[in-house]
Amino acid sequence: MHFSTFFSKVQRISPKRIIFVVVIAFSGLLLFMNDGQRFTFTKEERVTGEKRIDALFSRGASFVAYPFRVVFLESERTFPVLPLSVLISIPKKRIRSAAKRNRMKRMIREAYRLNKHLFDPKLLPPGSRLDLAFVYVRDQGADYELIEKGVRKALISLEIHLNTKEGPC
Repeated sequence: MHFSTFFSKVQRISPKRIIFVVVIAFSGLLLFMNDGQRFTFTKEERVTGEKRIDALFSRGASFVAYPFRVVFLESERTFPVLPLSVLISIPKKRIRSAAKRNRMKRMIREAYRLNKHLFDPKLLPPGSRLDLAFVYVRDQGADYELIEKGVRKALISLEIHLNTKEGPC
């Protein structure tokens, strides 16, 4: 095949499209290169297992960071897991539509993923982990700004709770 024949069959890409792709690629690169912090939310960061969830809600302490009730339980690490694990719950009683509940969960996961750096895992004693549950308590849906504000408030309040627990009595 001749050189000119090959390039005549290749679809031309507009400059706008190239700029858009470069901007998207660069913004993704920035998310991964922010002081070594990776903004991810992996399966290892999720609270899973019926026993672990039952223990979290039966023995855990809680506080309210509107629009969430935050339940947390500190326990020892039995195998190599991350120091902080999260569970997100939106009761059907609060939001009836499954599609709206799923959208709310996606927004909460995204807000947590981008703000989890606010919690310092060094506050936990060595060899322990913290299970954390965000339970949505508002009766209507919320926009992303309200959810992000609640997640930030919850993570900061969690640090305060852990600091006061370990402080002098």
